[in-house]
Amino acid sequence: MILDSGIPHSARIWNYWLQGTDNFESDRVAGEQILAVVPDLVTSARADREFLARAVTFLAGEARVRQFLDIGSGLPTANNTHEVAQRVVPGARVVYVDSDPLVLTQARALLTSTGEGASDYVEADLRDPGTILTAASRTLDLGEPVAIMLLGVLNFIIGDDEARAVLRRLIDAVPAGSYLVVSHPTTEVHGEAMSEAVRLWNSTGGAEMRLRDRAGVEAFFAGLDLLDPGVVTCSRWRADGVAVSHYAGVARVVTG
Repeated sequence: MILDSGIPHSARIWNYWLQGTDNFESDRVAGEQILAVVPDLVTSARADREFLARAVTFLAGEARVRQFLDIGSGLPTANNTHEVAQRVVPGARVVYVDSDPLVLTQARALLTSTGEGASDYVEADLRDPGTILTAASRTLDLGEPVAIMLLGVLNFIIGDDEARAVLRRLIDAVPAGSYLVVSHPTTEVHGEAMSEAVRLWNSTGGAEMRLRDRAGVEAFFAGLDLLDPGVVTCSRWRADGVAVSHYAGVARVVTG
């Protein structure tokens, strides 16, 4: 994929909101337009990152997961999945997947593994799970439990049927004892402002996205063992934060 710095990209806007430097003028302009409507999105971005750290810490620790497939990983920042997992288990193996060439360039430069573990990078789109799984199998043993991480990426698949089909393909490829981790922007916190923010985003020429309510996010976990506290604002998944405009949940694969 050719890098077009004139079209904003969600990963680079997220990077801008997190005070990163891997973004372009188009990302900063779009980011400020969206923040003018929903100023709390900076808090939401940080809360989503903190949720990732808590979820990976739980999975690598209590759940004893040793492999992570982070799809739509975004630009490297603090507490990347491999860093969190390998602090708990140095031998953890992580594959990152993203479709933005800038993400992949920075990932190769910045994401380094422990000697005991492994880290790999795949340039692919979530809508192509076959390519993702084939490439991931170079680093991950798909016969052993894998945590599938989908933070802020299912919202770019507009159709519910298509999103569930992609999820089913990924989940069917991993055994029981694997986990699914999802975060997703919602209509149910700052609803009117979030709807306007998405309208603005969809007018920028970047990849179209949508919001879902709690029931829509819960549907992604159908057939899985959804862990307590269920689907909640990500700042309150095993924490006590102020409600933000992203829902999140973690579920265990019970058949496979």
